[in-house]
Order: sequence, then structure tokens, then C-alpha cells
Amino acid sequence: MLRLHEHPLSPYAQKVKITLRAKQVPFELLRPQGLGSGLADDAFAKGNPRREVPFLVDGDLRIFDSTIMLEYIEEKWPSPALMPNAPARRAMIRMIEDVMDTHFEAVTWGLGEVKYFRRATGARAETIRARAADQLAGRYRWLEEQLGDADWFTGDSFGRADLSVVPYVNAASGFGFPPPRGGALAAWLGRVNAVPAVAETAAEAEASIAGIGQAYRAVESGGFRRHYRDHRLEWMIRTGGIDIVTTGLERGDIRFTDGFD
Repeated sequence: MLRLHEHPLSPYAQKVKITLRAKQVPFELLRPQGLGSGLADDAFAKGNPRREVPFLVDGDLRIFDSTIMLEYIEEKWPSPALMPNAPARRAMIRMIEDVMDTHFEAVTWGLGEVKYFRRATGARAETIRARAADQLAGRYRWLEEQLGDADWFTGDSFGRADLSVVPYVNAASGFGFPPPRGGALAAWLGRVNAVPAVAETAAEAEASIAGIGQAYRAVESGGFRRHYRDHRLEWMIRTGGIDIVTTGLERGDIRFTDGFD
């Protein structure tokens, strides 16, 4: 049976879980020990130099990176198909996924840094939230353009693009920034959250939120180091948090990818 190392709040892990559930592929869920510390256990780190979730194990095969996992799953279990056959449409879907995994994820991740890990408080936190709201408004406009008059981002039915978008839009909504009411994106969000594979995965994420209310204390104690990488680091600097980065480096409570050293 497939083994998926994950955390319910990871949008990358959510993509993989939704895919497996939509295809009715059995899998076992595992929560790595030491996740977030940069000192994960050997079973999790072997074959996973980034030491991040999700991490998929299929027999002797070990796969990191959620997009590669989705490609592997689609090729190994092609039915029901979650990608259309048309090359042009497949390219558009991959671009949507990439935007969500980078430009959109950076914003929701940054909001988590403020709310759960208290990287900023008071007026400073409100300033960062206001900038994030402006950024999300632009990303929502872009998503509306991609959706157009269709019911689904993927095409005629639910598929790869939809499951790549919904974890991030749900996360933004949870932070108080849902899509504009009455718009096509808001209507799509209602439809996609009714898909059984999405509903189950979203419920797991919602249930796990209660467990991170004191997460900032783990950071303050040095037992938890947040992973600042590429788009996340850029977002924090562009949104006015360069001193958050420098302070975190001084205190040793942020980390970069180092598993290839």
C-alpha cells in the first residue's frame, strides 16, 4: 500500500490526498516525527532530501514534490482521468497549478506566520494582512479569468486544476479572505468543496487547526524552525518583513532547504 507522509494543513499534501481519494487508490497516512524542526526521523528523511511533506512511498520508490506525485499517480492509475487529453489544456492546467504552488501559497503561508507563529503583532500584523489582502484580490481576479464561464478549472469536469486550486482558496478563506461574494470563483468554491475527496481532505485540515494554537511557543523555544524557501522568502521581504527574516536567522528559528548538502 502507498504510504503518504503528510500534515493535514499542507496544501501540497492536500493535493495528493484529493487525487488519491478521487481515484479510490488506497493509501496510509503518516505524520513524520520532528516535522518542521529540520531534524526529521531517518525513515522520513531517506529519499527525501528536502525533509518536507508530502513524501510518497510506493514500495521501493520514494517521491518528493507534490507535482511529481500527481504526475506519477495519473500515469499509474489513469482512471478516472484527472487530466484532459488536449496538450494545450494540459499546459494551462500545469500553469494554474504552478501559480497556486508558488505565488498563492506564499500569501497563505505568510498569513500563517503572522497568525499562528506571531512573527508580527499589533499594527505591524495588520499592515501585513492588508498587503496580503491586496495580493489575494489580484490572484482572485486572475483565477476568475482562468475559470471564465466554465464550472471547473480543468474543463468539463472536476480534475487536476481544481484540486490544485481548492486547498489554497480554502486556506485564504480561513484567514478571512474568501473570494468575492456572488462571483464565479465563489460559486466554484461551493461546488468543489462538495466533491467527496475534497470534503474529506478539507475536514482533516479544519480539524488540525485546533492543534496549532500554541505553535508559536515551539518556535520561541527553538524546537521548531519554519521553512523559508524561494517564493516564501520573497513574499516576506516584499511584504515588509525583511527584519522578520533577519531576526529569525539570528534566533535560529527559520531554516532553508539543506538536505542536499
